[in-house]
Amino acid sequence: MQEKIKILFILPSLVAGGAERVVSFIAQNIDKEKYDATLLITGYERDTVYDVSSVNVIYLNKNRVLFSVIPLFINILKIKPKVVMSSIGHLNTIIGLLSFFFPKTKFITREASVISSIEKFNNKSNKIYSWLAFLGIKKIDKVVCQSQDMAYDFIKLFKISEEKTIVINNPITQDFTIKEKIENPESLVNFITIGRLSREKGHQRILTILSQLKIDFHYTIIGDGPLKKEIFEDIDKLNLRDKITHIPYTNEVLKYLKENDLFLQGSYVEGFPNAVLESCMVGTPVLAFNVPGGTKEIIVNNVNGYLVDSEEDYLHHLNKPIGLNPKSVSKSVKEKFDKEIILSKYEDLFQSILKKTN
Repeated sequence: MQEKIKILFILPSLVAGGAERVVSFIAQNIDKEKYDATLLITGYERDTVYDVSSVNVIYLNKNRVLFSVIPLFINILKIKPKVVMSSIGHLNTIIGLLSFFFPKTKFITREASVISSIEKFNNKSNKIYSWLAFLGIKKIDKVVCQSQDMAYDFIKLFKISEEKTIVINNPITQDFTIKEKIENPESLVNFITIGRLSREKGHQRILTILSQLKIDFHYTIIGDGPLKKEIFEDIDKLNLRDKITHIPYTNEVLKYLKENDLFLQGSYVEGFPNAVLESCMVGTPVLAFNVPGGTKEIIVNNVNGYLVDSEEDYLHHLNKPIGLNPKSVSKSVKEKFDKEIILSKYEDLFQSILKKTN
């Protein structure tokens, strides 16, 4: 019997988030006949919100990734994985630097954002960290990017070859049913946005557009974050308080998506928006801006939503009937992002990277 390939997946935490959900899903669902997977979390076990019962999990219980360097080194040494895969910024840098000590192990990092675009919304700049990131990436064997824009940006930013990157979109990780209702243009229209309340997510420009809307509507915002106070000040200034429902966190995302007629994305940049994918998979179409990132790889105009280039176009689409069939909306993403399709791409990546000589 052929020996299983040991793969070590590493994350900072298992709090609610796209990278956490996707990587923990991959760790649990790759072929168990071929792979022996371990999921290592540098953060606390108490913060876990995902079911990871079908994979061996190691918690380092550190409050910062930086404090995990030595334990990470020890665990890689002890487990002796053939492949190490990490996700999320600072951790990827540390894994890249640790890779110098393990020349026989293949190292993969999974990027979560279009870096040059997201940095416009980040006031912090650390030259030492940037230098370490450049150094670390040189030893990484493969960089997984969630979208083509992300790959182009990464290649340009880190001056690496195109062959060092691979685009693998996020999978549909949950079982779901498609909603049956098609919105009634004569009644109240229900909009929803799910995402962190931070500036790059564009909640405030959505609110400004909604304040000009001529139809009767209700808007549900799911999420929390540093911009909450500012967003609600805008809601009051625009006299929208009675039209807004705010839910900081819920584990019934699919339920809320089904109950609404249209998902509104206001983002200025996206990695690969899981909430947009989830909305489409249950049959709720999406209205979004055409911005850097993976949104344009999900949305097909007049099939599962609309991509627009201006706030005027956004308002135009809000004022007209949606008219997209839930089954067609769902089918459009199921065909491209089904979990078996994406898992197969990751397994192909692991096999191809191990075939390369050290």
